[in-house]
Amino acid sequence: MKYIVRATDKIVEEKLQGLGGLIIVGPKWCGKTSTAEQFSKSAVYLDDMKESENNIQIAKFNPSIMLEGATPRLIDEWQLAPNLFDAARREIDKHKSSGQFIFTGSTTPPKEKLRHSGTGRFSFVRMYPMSLYESGESNGSVSLADLFKGKPNLSTPSSLSVERLVFCILRGGWPGTLRMNDRTALNVAKDYLYSVENNEWIYSKDKRIRRNPGKIRALIRSYARNTATPASVETVLKDMVEAGGQISRATADDYIRELQNLFVIDDQPAWSVALRSRTPLRQTPKRHLADPSLAAAAIGATQEKLLRDFNTLGYLFESLCVRDMRVYATANDGAVYHYRDKTGLEADIIVEKSDGAWGMLEVKLGSNQEEEAAQNLHSLAARIDVSKSGNPAFLAIVTGGKYPYRREDGIFVIPIGCLSP
Repeated sequence: MKYIVRATDKIVEEKLQGLGGLIIVGPKWCGKTSTAEQFSKSAVYLDDMKESENNIQIAKFNPSIMLEGATPRLIDEWQLAPNLFDAARREIDKHKSSGQFIFTGSTTPPKEKLRHSGTGRFSFVRMYPMSLYESGESNGSVSLADLFKGKPNLSTPSSLSVERLVFCILRGGWPGTLRMNDRTALNVAKDYLYSVENNEWIYSKDKRIRRNPGKIRALIRSYARNTATPASVETVLKDMVEAGGQISRATADDYIRELQNLFVIDDQPAWSVALRSRTPLRQTPKRHLADPSLAAAAIGATQEKLLRDFNTLGYLFESLCVRDMRVYATANDGAVYHYRDKTGLEADIIVEKSDGAWGMLEVKLGSNQEEEAAQNLHSLAARIDVSKSGNPAFLAIVTGGKYPYRREDGIFVIPIGCLSP
């Protein structure tokens, strides 16, 4: 299969010219290894079915052997042998050259297994499942970079139909699905959840405990039902109980922590900003799984069901937009947040760059809520203390529609099928 160019490729290339090591993190199947292989000159795969046990034993007792090879050397699924991290750090200190190692991993190893943080030796890149631009469903005519410059190209309409958009939500951003037929691709998210639910062990406060697949399944399903909402953990647990699941708060905290370490849970943090008024900000994150396909699979959504249930489709569409904006923001040295204050005023997506520039977006699947979204954006923008945060670089409404344009009030209306980094 031909390599799919990813939005993080340029970031990987740049970081390899800096520190001695690079760690690429993100959920399983999102394409970390394939991306790393484009830049590495040798590799060892710790989860290789034929050599896994042998490789892990060698890494444990003689890690330097595993690090031998042309550089950059890829160490795939390094969390299976965490001591390789410290061994690589020593090699970086010894040779003092950039781009020696690329580590990829789908889970965060327990901190107690690492002797050093890697500061000054390793840089990090976060990968996400594919955006619609990376998978070819978005034409990419409206780039986030141009939005920040205030000069987006609004001349090319989206060709993404509602039916295809729903399919993209159900299929997800898993690169391997692009080589499958549509029917097979729709089963990948279900298989992903089965793998997560039936992993035998989790780490809990420095010890391993057996994972209960039923409780993990119920927790993920509750998360899915609360997708794109600022639901508290208590709300998630209450939803589990009402659906027939029983779990203690302590166990739930262990499971949530583990699902975060696996990058399966990927909550959207609240934005911290100075306001003109004293209106308290809500700090509860919006709940998201790594990909909207996982949420859809967890609640048993199908294309037919979603096309009849626009309320559920709206939440999943927002989760897809958050996933894509995370990809685009990362490529622009930015991060994605949400805003909500005590009065109920909220913004679905805030993109803030490392230099402090920021833009605000509302997500609306259809055009019937455009006026409400525009009024909301103006009201919120007026509440920000621009003397401290600066004026927004742009205000925009992301839709499932066809045409990009700029309203008379200056707000951009952009179909998700037009967005790109």
